[in-house]
Amino acid sequence: AIVALTFAQYAVRPFFEDCEAPESAVRLLAAVCLCFLTAINCISTKWAMKIQDVFTIAKLTALVSIILAGMYFMATESLDNFNNPWEGDYALSSLAYAFYSGLFAFGGWNYLNFVTEELENPYKNLPRAIWIAMPMVTGIYVFVNMAYFAVVSRQEMLASIAVAVSFGNRMFGSVAWLIPIFVALSTFGGVNGILFTSARLFSTGAQEGHLPAWFSLVHVDRQTPIPALIFTCITSIIMLLSANVFVLINYFSQILWLSVAASIAGLLWLRISKPNMPRPIRVNLALPIIFLICCLGLVLLPSFTEPFNLLVGLAITLSGVPVYYVCVVWRSNKQKKNVIMLWIERGCQILFNAAFVDCHHDRKREREFSEMQTSIEDKSVSH
Repeated sequence: AIVALTFAQYAVRPFFEDCEAPESAVRLLAAVCLCFLTAINCISTKWAMKIQDVFTIAKLTALVSIILAGMYFMATESLDNFNNPWEGDYALSSLAYAFYSGLFAFGGWNYLNFVTEELENPYKNLPRAIWIAMPMVTGIYVFVNMAYFAVVSRQEMLASIAVAVSFGNRMFGSVAWLIPIFVALSTFGGVNGILFTSARLFSTGAQEGHLPAWFSLVHVDRQTPIPALIFTCITSIIMLLSANVFVLINYFSQILWLSVAASIAGLLWLRISKPNMPRPIRVNLALPIIFLICCLGLVLLPSFTEPFNLLVGLAITLSGVPVYYVCVVWRSNKQKKNVIMLWIERGCQILFNAAFVDCHHDRKREREFSEMQTSIEDKSVSH
């Protein structure tokens, strides 16, 4: 939702040069972007990956152009904008919110972890991809931000919704309109990548028995997780009820870093309680401990001044508990009483021409559904 809104703001920017774009237009365009890319991901994984390749090139072209323009400006013009670089608000909550926006901008490399099932030789290629991606993402975005700070004054940056547009108007003159287009292409590719990976996260969770089973259904021919993709799209569109990107980033970041902290704590517990488990990727214990402390700081620091955000984040996270018990635990233990879940699974199979990845699992579902139908028929005859 956040990246789709950013795409929409930059995409409509050339049509509203002298005023702000209507909020409804931005939200509608963001929704269209989400629906279109969801359809592409449902139709073909190859198409989704081709879109990702093309728009990644567009993203790098835009970022390298900004970096080169910034380097030229720093070499030929004054660097007054770098005077008093440490001036600012150093309240603990302000620092945490600053980290939220910064970490959101630098994020994305970790999404590869969600598609390890479809990655060739993951034990070798996943660490390699991370070690390549992290320095590349970090280096590019540091240089881009240096270019922004050199060219755009602090007041202009705070007042601007689209900082790249302000940068382009200053540096690229008559072709400044290319910058919002390139940024729109970049964020369009970002939405595609997040949809692709997030749907796989739901699908894997369902296969592990942590989410309703119908999330793990895939199209029998195209091998795409259509129910998971559609659910991701719908929940993202619901988030568009707020068009304020920074409010969404703050809510998202507290939930994200809370869940990351829980995951790291779980991994540390496994290292202590099950030290002999096979671990193809292993790091020194100091690294996750330091990371866990940083995550807890990011979660707790804003809560001293704005505890409501954390409460909302906890409520959203804990809303998964009743869903888990109703849709997973009761589904397994009380099959005859949870008829609704069986009907949803069968409906998704028919509607999306989908099947479970595990054939044994699929046959089990077929048997359960047949038994349920027989039971209903027997009751009808007896009545």
